Amino acid sequence: MRIIIVGAGLVGTQLSRSLIEEKHDVSLIESQAERARYASNRLDCLVIHDEGNSQSALAEAGIAKADALVCVTGSDEVNMLICGLAASQYPGILKIARVRNDEYIRLNRSRDRLLGIDHFVHPDVEAARYALNAIEHGALGDILAFAGTAYQLGSIDIAPESLLDGLPLTRFHTLIKGESLVTLLERQGESILPEGATVLRQGDRIHVLAKEKELKELFTCAGRSGSSLRKIGIVGGGRLGMLIAEGLLAPATGKSSPVFSFLRRFMPKSLRRVVIIEQDYGLCKDLAARFPEALVLNEDISDESFVAEERITDLDLIVTATGHQELNIITAVYLKSRGVRRAVALVTGAGYGTIARQLGVDVVIPMKSVVVDSIRSHLMGGAVKGIHRIGDGSVGVIELEIEKASPLANKPITEFRLSGGGLVLLVNRAGDSFIPKGDYCFRVADRVILITPAVGAIYRGKSASGFNTPGWP
Repeated sequence: MRIIIVGAGLVGTQLSRSLIEEKHDVSLIESQAERARYASNRLDCLVIHDEGNSQSALAEAGIAKADALVCVTGSDEVNMLICGLAASQYPGILKIARVRNDEYIRLNRSRDRLLGIDHFVHPDVEAARYALNAIEHGALGDILAFAGTAYQLGSIDIAPESLLDGLPLTRFHTLIKGESLVTLLERQGESILPEGATVLRQGDRIHVLAKEKELKELFTCAGRSGSSLRKIGIVGGGRLGMLIAEGLLAPATGKSSPVFSFLRRFMPKSLRRVVIIEQDYGLCKDLAARFPEALVLNEDISDESFVAEERITDLDLIVTATGHQELNIITAVYLKSRGVRRAVALVTGAGYGTIARQLGVDVVIPMKSVVVDSIRSHLMGGAVKGIHRIGDGSVGVIELEIEKASPLANKPITEFRLSGGGLVLLVNRAGDSFIPKGDYCFRVADRVILITPAVGAIYRGKSASGFNTPGWP
C-alpha cells in the first residue's frame, strides 16, 4: 500500500516504522523542523517538512496514487481539515483521523462520513476499551478476548518454583486438561515461537490461547491466583479515568454516553465499589456529580499520609490513569507494595511498558501502541476485524474474516503459506470456536485468528516460510 501519514509525533513515527518494516510505501509530512529532521534520520521513507494542509506537500507525498491518508497531528481540527481536503479531490482514498473531542465523533455518527472521513480514532476510547477488558478478566495479565468465541489469549509471567517452572511443552497438557495452545514465548528480550521440546523457565512470559477457565488455572499454576475485584481505585479523573469509571458504573445506572455506548458490554459481574482519586478540585466536583455512586477523593496520590489515612491499600485493584506515565508506574508499584492486589498502569509507549512489567505491574497499557493498532486495523481493509501487537511489539495477532473473493476460501490449511511465517490459532465458524487441525479447510464467513511475526523479524521455532497447524506441544 501507498500510505501518507501527517504528523511525526510518537504515534506517527511508530506507525510509520511498523508499516515500513512490512514493506509498505510510506510518506511522512511534519510541520515542525526538529521532528521532521528526527524522523528523516531514523525512518527509511520520504519525510516532507511542510504543513499537512499544503496542497503541494500532499502532491509531493504522492496523494494522487496513495491508497490511504492518516492524519495524527496534535490538532483534531487540522486532522479533519486535511482529510476533508483530500476527500474533495481524491474521494477514493481511505481517510483516517485521530481526534480527542467527543463532539466530533458524535457528529460523525449523526451524519454520513463527516468531511468524507472513513474512520475516527479516539485515543482515550481505545485505551479505556483495553483497560476495561483487562479489569473484566481479573487484571491477572494482558488478555485479548475475541468477540463471539469462548477463547482468550492470556499473557502469563512464570514465577520461580511455580508448577510451570521447568515444565517442557510436551507435558503442558498433563497440567492443563482443557484445549489450549502456547503461541509465543518471551525470554530475555527475545520473542520465540516455541516447539514441543521447549522448556518453560522462571521469568519467561508466555502467551496462551485457552478458554477462561483454563486460563485461570494457568495463572494459578504460574504462581498468580485470581479473585473477584470488588473495590477498584482509579488514580486520575481526566478524560481517560472518567471513561474507565463510566465503563464500570454506567451499565448499572444507565447513564452511559451515546458516544461511548460500547462500554455497556463491560457489565460488572458483581457489585463493585469505585474510588476516584484526583488532585484537581474542579474536576472532582464534576466527577462527584457525574458518578454519585463513586467515592471521589480530592487528594494527591503521591502524599504518603493520604494513602495511609484513607485506607487506599485495601483496594483489590488500582488503575493509574494520570497524564504522567512515570507517576502511573511508581504509584502502581508503590500501592502493590502496600497491599493492593492488582495494578493496571497507563503509559505512553511500549518501552515504559516493559519497565513497568519488570517492576511488577500486572497490566500495562501503552496508549500509543493501542492507537497504532487501531489505525492499522482500519488500514488492512474490511476483512480485517482487528490487529494487536504482543510481546516486544514485533509479533501481531490478527482477526480476519474469510470473504467470497478471498484466495483462502475453500482452501485447506496445509496449502496456505505466509511469507515471514505464522500460525493459525483459532477459527470461529457460525458461533462454533475451535483450534484448527491439519484437516481444516477455510470457508467463507469463517472468522480466523492468526499470529504472525513482522517482516524481517527472526524467530526460533517452526517453519519460517509459512503457516503451521498447532502441532505443539
